[in-house]
Amino acid sequence: MISFPYFAWMILLKRGVIFVSVSLVGCGVFLLQCSLHFLFGKNLEKATRIVDKRGVKRISGEPSGRSIFQVVGESQKREEYLCFPEDYCGCYSFFYDVVSRGEQHCCKHQLAARLASSLRTCNEIKVSDEHLALLLSKI
Repeated sequence: MISFPYFAWMILLKRGVIFVSVSLVGCGVFLLQCSLHFLFGKNLEKATRIVDKRGVKRISGEPSGRSIFQVVGESQKREEYLCFPEDYCGCYSFFYDVVSRGEQHCCKHQLAARLASSLRTCNEIKVSDEHLALLLSKI
C-alpha cells in the first residue's frame, strides 16, 4: 500500500505546482498547500524544478552500499553540490539560511534529494568504495 506522503509528492512533482486531488488524499487542498509551504518555504518550488530536470544523482559505493547525493544547482554555472539530505549540503544557502540564520529546515538541494529519493527518480551511479571515499574527502 502506498502511503499518503508518497502520493502527495508524486502529484506535486507531476503537476509542477502544490496541488493534490481531495479525493485521492482525503484532506483539503488548501491545507496541504499551506503545510508544504510552511515547512519548506521558498525552497519547495526550486527543489521540484531540480527534480523535474533530473538533477539529482545518488552515488553509491560498492560493496558497502553507502551513498551520497550530488544535486545540480539552478544557477547559470550549474554547479553540483554533494549533500546528505538530512544533515549537510555544500552550498552557500545551507550555511547561510539553515545553519547560521536558522530560517530554513533544509536547502533546496537537500529537499530535491529527499524528493527524488522518495519518488525513485534519482540517477543511480555505482562507484567503488575507494572512489566514494575520495569524493567524501573533498567535502
